[in-house]
Amino acid sequence: MKRLFDIIFSFIGLVCLSPILLIISLIIVTGSKGGVFFRGVRVGQHGKDFRIFKFRSMKPDCEGKGKWNVGDDDDRITPIGHFLRKSKVDELPQLINVLKGDMSFVGPRPELRYYTDMYTECEMAILDQKPGITDWASMANIAQFKGFTEAIDPDAYYLNVVRPLKLKLQLYYRNHHSFLGDIKCIFWTVYKVITKSDKLPKDVQEILDNYEKNQKK
Repeated sequence: MKRLFDIIFSFIGLVCLSPILLIISLIIVTGSKGGVFFRGVRVGQHGKDFRIFKFRSMKPDCEGKGKWNVGDDDDRITPIGHFLRKSKVDELPQLINVLKGDMSFVGPRPELRYYTDMYTECEMAILDQKPGITDWASMANIAQFKGFTEAIDPDAYYLNVVRPLKLKLQLYYRNHHSFLGDIKCIFWTVYKVITKSDKLPKDVQEILDNYEKNQKK
């Protein structure tokens, strides 16, 4: 059921959004040197590497040069890149990954091998699931919620603040996922993108609140 849903709606999405995708592609290639897409290596289901599609928001060949994580003032970001990243429009090409079967609409966001190599035995269970375009960790807007983009050292901030909570939410998804739950997550994603609301489902909000309380102890 989930795979069928992914195939049908990723295809429909690519067809319907094709004029927008074309316009963005033209803006990217005319605004800076380099190709349209960034195709970085990420870790997929069962620990297998795959290449993720994103609209290029940085100067060519920047991944691995400097910090892994990117703050607002990072000079590697292209002029259009700031808009692409903040609006999450840079993620739209991942519909290709969904159609190919590398990803799903909903699932833990795929990580670099550098971070999955740090997984504990318990956290390795996250890789049981196919990675997704969105998940509850994305819904929580952890990076923005925690002031990630303004951090002096984004890499350290991600490791020490963002990543622990992200893993909690991804393990929660792994242990409680369902097809109806995925539909719920998609609707919440659309709702938050349109309204910019901080509101979250009760169960996800409870995880965030408990994490905050434990951090203050």
